[in-house]
Amino acid sequence: MRAIFPRQALSIAERLRDAGWIAFVALVLGVPMIGLTTVDAGNKLVVHTRLPLLMEFVAACFLGRLALRFSLDKFAQRKIERQAQEARRTVQIPARSTLPLIKWLGWWLLGAALVLPLMFSGNRYVVDTATTVLIYVMLGWGLNVVVGLAGLLDLGYVAFYAVGAYAYALLSTQFGWGFWQSLPVAGGLAAFFGLALGWPTLRLRGDYLAIVTLGFGEIIRIILVNWTELSGGPNGIASIPRPSFFGLPFQAPSDDGVQTFAGFFGLEYSPGQRVIFLYYLILLLALLTNLFVTRMRRLPVGRAWEAIREDEIACKALGINVVTVKLSAFALGAMLGGLAGVFFAARQGFISPESFVFSESATILAIVVLGGMGSQLGVVLASLVLVLLPEIGRDFAEYRMLLFGMAMILIMVWRPGGLLVRREPAIMAPAPMQARP
Repeated sequence: MRAIFPRQALSIAERLRDAGWIAFVALVLGVPMIGLTTVDAGNKLVVHTRLPLLMEFVAACFLGRLALRFSLDKFAQRKIERQAQEARRTVQIPARSTLPLIKWLGWWLLGAALVLPLMFSGNRYVVDTATTVLIYVMLGWGLNVVVGLAGLLDLGYVAFYAVGAYAYALLSTQFGWGFWQSLPVAGGLAAFFGLALGWPTLRLRGDYLAIVTLGFGEIIRIILVNWTELSGGPNGIASIPRPSFFGLPFQAPSDDGVQTFAGFFGLEYSPGQRVIFLYYLILLLALLTNLFVTRMRRLPVGRAWEAIREDEIACKALGINVVTVKLSAFALGAMLGGLAGVFFAARQGFISPESFVFSESATILAIVVLGGMGSQLGVVLASLVLVLLPEIGRDFAEYRMLLFGMAMILIMVWRPGGLLVRREPAIMAPAPMQARP
């Protein structure tokens, strides 16, 4: 085991040498500060030495350094032994045994999401906040395909979010399309923009790819600001139709003969009905997104994403078409971002370029990184943290960003790999066969 985990503790001679050097520095610094003192003796100052006190100071530094070095060595040794135990435990215990806890946590979160509007039906603020969390969950799952699975750093993901939102806004206000009609068209348009971004950037990696995607996101935002005839410019697009329940609008009964949701079901009209419907709508879209991404991970293209993330050169040597695999990741991630943008526009009823700034891309990327690269459940936990934390800090408006930054620093210090480091593998290893008697 020492061959695998080398001993990092210092020998006795090295510890004495290190403590002696610290004692020498203490002696040099202590002579003018401790060893010498001035005394008033008849209108003049006389310098007196305090050698005993100086020697005690040097000895204290020597012994303190020895104790500190000994404690640090013991701590390092225990850490090495703990890593060795974890390595043996990882080898002995199959990965399947760690999955039930994660699955139970996922089912618990799903159950809480289903009953949340029923528990807080009279509190619109809670339901609206939960809807915002689900929007970021869907965006995080979309970006997780590009960053977490394929390993392609994308800093302009908000551009696809904006493409989906503006596509639905234009189709609904200019051509009278409904929500469900516009949804696949906007998703396909966002996927096309993903291909347009991915094709010229396939040869780039790391920081260079991040710079290009950042520029792409800013180009889309500037086009939306300046192309007034199409996007309305800084004024944005207003009066975007809200989605209905199979053609039943969520509005108060009127005398024009229009059948409403409340009138069809014999309910008393309440503005909270539309809020709850939008919540369950984004929950459905998020669950479909999770199911789709999970199934894609088990397909050959999904395994190719993770292989390229680990070693692109080895994938080329194995004959994997890296160009096609990267384009598929860009297109799929962009499509999911566009679908989230459609819902955002339908929920808000108004969009403008100010809703798609770089800070949105940074927040979505932070959700993926903090949740754990490639972890679906980790994205959910990170979305809860990054969305709910600013909401909690509303009472401390002046220190809101300070609290937000401190929380992110603490998370990265305590959990540098993300909130959920371990994730479910795409392919489970088969159980070992037992020998026949």
